[in-house]
Amino acid sequence: MPELPEVETTRRGLAPHLVGHRVVALDVRQPRLRWPVARELIELLPGQRIESIERRAKYLLAHTAAGSALLHLGMSGALRVLPADAPIGAHDHVDWRLDSGRVLRFTDPRRFGSQLWQARGETHELLAGLGPEPLSDDFDGDVLWARSRGRSAAVKVFVMDQAIVVGVGNIYASEALFAAGIHPRRAAGSVSRERYARLAREIKRILAYAIERGGTTLRDFISPDGMPGYFEQELFVYGRDGEPCRVCGTAIRSCVLGQRTTYYCTRCQR
Repeated sequence: MPELPEVETTRRGLAPHLVGHRVVALDVRQPRLRWPVARELIELLPGQRIESIERRAKYLLAHTAAGSALLHLGMSGALRVLPADAPIGAHDHVDWRLDSGRVLRFTDPRRFGSQLWQARGETHELLAGLGPEPLSDDFDGDVLWARSRGRSAAVKVFVMDQAIVVGVGNIYASEALFAAGIHPRRAAGSVSRERYARLAREIKRILAYAIERGGTTLRDFISPDGMPGYFEQELFVYGRDGEPCRVCGTAIRSCVLGQRTTYYCTRCQR
């Protein structure tokens, strides 16, 4: 599933092609995605000029005077800007026809993505209750420490809770916990304020670097220009079960936490 760096890479790639342009029409070839393509999107988006593209957690919002299109890539979705006459593939479900003569095409083989609508001045229910953005000034170690008090859940599960902090998915949670030297199974409430300060710094550093490097290519992610991300080659623990730790040489191990496979080093993480 595309994580925050992949979604931010997509936002940055789309913005020059969308902002300031008008959506002329929508071609919805497959309305049945994770949720049906929103009726309000179909009715209100055509004719609107895109004012800005924002990312909130792993969602993209295309803001217009009438409201905002709320997009999610799901597990295998991709958004690309293409010539209007680009051949249509079996999994190309929605096209936004732009006044530039191009189309914004949503491709999603698994159909777990979504194209929804947020009314102007309102917050969509999917965005309500989300925690702070990890790269913002609203997020730091004190936030993690305060929200973890009394929690017995594993710290890996805790930092992936979107109500605590958004966008720290499985890959980057594993990598940040390794960089901070924290064992993923440790109870969230037992981690000290000092160690949470380091974890927050590592989350920010790793996410920012992953964005700079274009995200992580695992299975399906492709950026709007058609190029895959290339942070994957630099992963320290994720997907490296049985391989030697790049720091100490101990074999990387894996376990399942919160129904997600977690990777860690038994020597470097305590």
